[in-house]
Amino acid sequence: MSDTAPAHQDTAAPTTGSPVARPAGEPAAGGPGTPAAGEPAAKEPRTRDAGEPARRRSVVRSLLRLWPYVRPVRVRLFGAAVVAIVASSVSLLIPLVLKWLVDGPVADRDPGGVWLGGALLLGLGIAEAALFGFRRWLVARPLAGVEATMRADLYRHLQRLPVSFHDRWPSGQLLSRATTDLMLLRTFLAFPLTFLVVNGATIILGFAILLDQRWQLGLVLLCPVVPLVVLCSYFESRYSAAARLSQDQAGDLTTVVEEGVLGIRIIKGFGQHRSQERAFRTLSRRLRTTELRKAGLLATLWALIMTLPELAIGAALLLGTVQVADGDLSAGTLVAFLSTALALRWPVESIGFLLAISQDSATATDRYFEVMDAPAADAADTITAAGTADAVSPDAAPTAGTAAPTAGATGSSAATAGTTRPAGPPAVTAGTAGLRFEGVVFRYADAPPDEPPVLRGVDLHIRPGESMALVGATGSGKTTLTALVPRLHEVTAGRITVDGRDITSLDRGELRSLVAVAFEEPTLFSATAGENVLMGAEGAGPEDLERALAVAQAGFVHTLPQGTGTQVGEQGLSLSGGQRQRLALARAVVGRPRYLVLDDPLSALDVHTEALVEAALREVLASTTALIVAHRPSTVLLADRVALLSGGRIAAVGTHQQLLRENAEYRLLMSGHQPEAPDGTAPATPSGPLRDPEEDADR
Repeated sequence: MSDTAPAHQDTAAPTTGSPVARPAGEPAAGGPGTPAAGEPAAKEPRTRDAGEPARRRSVVRSLLRLWPYVRPVRVRLFGAAVVAIVASSVSLLIPLVLKWLVDGPVADRDPGGVWLGGALLLGLGIAEAALFGFRRWLVARPLAGVEATMRADLYRHLQRLPVSFHDRWPSGQLLSRATTDLMLLRTFLAFPLTFLVVNGATIILGFAILLDQRWQLGLVLLCPVVPLVVLCSYFESRYSAAARLSQDQAGDLTTVVEEGVLGIRIIKGFGQHRSQERAFRTLSRRLRTTELRKAGLLATLWALIMTLPELAIGAALLLGTVQVADGDLSAGTLVAFLSTALALRWPVESIGFLLAISQDSATATDRYFEVMDAPAADAADTITAAGTADAVSPDAAPTAGTAAPTAGATGSSAATAGTTRPAGPPAVTAGTAGLRFEGVVFRYADAPPDEPPVLRGVDLHIRPGESMALVGATGSGKTTLTALVPRLHEVTAGRITVDGRDITSLDRGELRSLVAVAFEEPTLFSATAGENVLMGAEGAGPEDLERALAVAQAGFVHTLPQGTGTQVGEQGLSLSGGQRQRLALARAVVGRPRYLVLDDPLSALDVHTEALVEAALREVLASTTALIVAHRPSTVLLADRVALLSGGRIAAVGTHQQLLRENAEYRLLMSGHQPEAPDGTAPATPSGPLRDPEEDADR
């Protein structure tokens, strides 16, 4: 199977990997450790083989998509084009002055006329230079604004795209679109776009002057037009494919560089710098080969574009010399004709250069709108689960109008696929208050039809003010379930409610003001320690910051050089893993959220710090509704009740003590042994008697 993707897809992913990447440890078809069909081990580059044909697309249609951005500056852009046309027209007056100068003052041996002609030529040259300088001034600032607007729109749209989009797009591809592609588009709008119009007008006006001066010689110069049109059409199709491949390969190279910089500690720790160098060198050579192919195409085109007109000028010069010798043509007319023809050399020869930049720019436009055309998460809200319910196996998903009870579950009925949203907030009752999962089914979009969903009808009710620990074997779907609450992923069937309101009926901003999340892998930004924490709540102040730091036992920030104002560096790598995790926990609790989702938030802490954080967390959990993914008994003890996730369903719900007594699978998990794997392989059996972790803690 090829690792390449089609060159031009409006919203295609840049990889052949999964549209929604599984969290670490999630099961795939074939049992533990086996990636699902179509799911690569890592994000693959979105490049095409050089010989793979590109889908034909119109350059003009692609570039016209820039009009909404160009429209606000259209007056200055059109003005710049008019100024450039005037400047080019001024240059065409120079041959006419030369004709007058040769046939008049030079032939009549009039020194005063020669000086006058020289002054006219100097004035025309200065006027041409001034006009071109004025054109550049007209477009510089507006087009810089166009680039900035496009970049801001791209960044804003990236923030609104669903997590599944970012799971399947390599970051280097997005970075290259936001930097290299937009710089290329600004260059195109500033120079090639204008001169495609200007040079076209100059060529038309110049040939009109040539035909007026001597139509026979003008026809000689028009002979290369047909071959040039055919040549440019052939060049357009070949260069377009090479340009797309080059820009995609540049994005892949950016991804490798970014991964090498961010993962420098791993690379050095495992001595993998040589393998990374080989990977970089391989991609760099591929890009070099593609660029050389582009250069070869452009060199061939340019050579032919320069050769054919030169041959025509040579033929016209020979024919004109014969006519001057025969007395049919004046020397001044021949000089003016040849000067005009030579003035048209640059507009004609620049065709290849302008076509190449236009192709590059059209490709950059396509790449830019591949991202912009991807539907934002809010746009996906209108899609119901009805379209995907058919893909769920009947025995795994609840059917419309039926309940989906599970062993030990709360007994709530499953929601039907495609349930209509309520017109207003429903009345909150004891049965609907809190956080409720009703028949929740979730499968990854890349999963084969015969693979069961990761979640197969989850029913769970977390009452207001209650904390629920979520326990399960590695790959059972715990992280996936927690990601559904803030709608990082959308449920395939069923529904999730907060205080009786379906979360799909809530504005995402409102939902995320109610729900705070702390992930197992903490992510910090290139900002101060205080700013990283305050990201968790808009409008939070210094008192909230100090309270959150106290809860997370993150008082270490006060010992940093500038305290909470200390820059933590990219991804917070200047801090230890435990320090980063505590700041991420502080960020989750700073806004006093009504609902708190914690995905094993204490995994990187030492035993002493963990005990302090747990003591502080108990006070927070007393006033909020919490779902806590737990792998260790000490974390489980924070919760009021425990839910066991097994086989994609809630297998049991109860207190820690109750499940220890009644559920063998739970006892295995708490003893440090994995239960039976999803593929049916036998688990390792404990070598000693099972003990209650609470009893161990008492000892």
